[in-house]
Amino acid sequence: MSGWQALPDDLPPEVRHFVEQLRQLKDRTGLSLVALGARTAYSKSSWHRYLNATQPPPRQAVAALCRIAGLDTADAARFGVRWELAVEAWPRPTAEPARAAGGEKGENGLGSERYEDDPTLPWWDEPPKERASGMNRLLLAAALLLVLVLLLGLAGAVASG
Repeated sequence: MSGWQALPDDLPPEVRHFVEQLRQLKDRTGLSLVALGARTAYSKSSWHRYLNATQPPPRQAVAALCRIAGLDTADAARFGVRWELAVEAWPRPTAEPARAAGGEKGENGLGSERYEDDPTLPWWDEPPKERASGMNRLLLAAALLLVLVLLLGLAGAVASG
């Protein structure tokens, strides 16, 4: 693939195939990494990591790229299956003692590059438990208020009639 940095030789075939497909999809959009970052919830540096197989992308990042590239539902679903196979095979980062002890640092300045064990759901997409229960209480209060308004309206109609 022209213009792309070579993928590591030791990548599992599922990961290599997925990243190559992801790169083709990104190329199909005609967008730069900066523009892709601006059109999705993922930064230029995140896309750089995803497209160079440094870190697996979250499912939502892949879905966003499929949308931007104009894939139909069936093709996007197939891409989702490729993503699942790749994430299962993706090599987990290991802490390298020299880097972790203050040697060469990653782009985040924290030593070796790490990523979450489950890249399927970014933290901002996880529904907070308190907010969900608060929403239920709010809906219950709204329903009770509606019933009260209807009863008052009915009582007023009966009293005036």
